[in-house]
Amino acid sequence: MSDNEKIEKTGADAQAAAKPAKVDKKAKKDEKPGFFQRVARWFREMKSELKKVVWPTPKQTINNTVIVIVCVIVVGIFIWVFDALASSIIAALIDLFKG
Repeated sequence: MSDNEKIEKTGADAQAAAKPAKVDKKAKKDEKPGFFQRVARWFREMKSELKKVVWPTPKQTINNTVIVIVCVIVVGIFIWVFDALASSIIAALIDLFKG
């Protein structure tokens, strides 16, 4: 057997020996982690995401709260006016077709 054939055979043997190791890693990779491992990972990821959040200042929070309250009041007034107008129109139509 020539030296090249020996090297090729040795390389083929090494590749054949390496393939089952990959299969074992893949089998371990396919396994689902345990419940507590998943919960722990979820908390770690949540903590890292919360570190990325840019929290508003107290002044911005108060400003946004006031804006929301004003918008709610304005929309409430529009709904109240529309409701009063709609009930007046319906009452007029009922009176018109009653008699």
